[in-house]
Amino acid sequence: MKTKALYAGSFDPLTLGHLDIIHRAAHLFDEVVIGVVVNLEKKTMFTFEERMDMIREATAEYDNVHVDMCDGLLADFVNNNGFNVVVRGLRGMSDFDSEQQMAQLHRYLYNEGTETVFLMSDSKYAFISSTMAKQVISLGGQGEKLVPPCVLEKMKGKLNKQWKTR
Repeated sequence: MKTKALYAGSFDPLTLGHLDIIHRAAHLFDEVVIGVVVNLEKKTMFTFEERMDMIREATAEYDNVHVDMCDGLLADFVNNNGFNVVVRGLRGMSDFDSEQQMAQLHRYLYNEGTETVFLMSDSKYAFISSTMAKQVISLGGQGEKLVPPCVLEKMKGKLNKQWKTR
């Protein structure tokens, strides 16, 4: 049976931790779709299109990884697109607690046969969050160990534009 996995998130921005999970999922599953979540109520650094473009660039080496818009209820997206695996990345126990509750809810909402698979973050990325990466880079800190090079370049460009307009 072909495995079609979804890894969904806001990815604002994509971090090296996200990329590690994508890399590992790409080796485990036949097809991996990175579902960029659209949340109109959340203020993001990057537009939806910018996030999708950065993810495509950062994952270009993987033939079995694709990027798509994940709008509305996650369970509807999973069921309507024939996913049989939903990948969730875990940085630590606090992530597990919230993700376990969500996985239990989704078990009732997903089509039969769809499983949530948790991948633990590599310890060298366990401290990275998108929020933390934005804070460090916006304050002039080193971003090379936080986000992929293509993302860092776009973050610095966006931040430079913001400083010039102030």
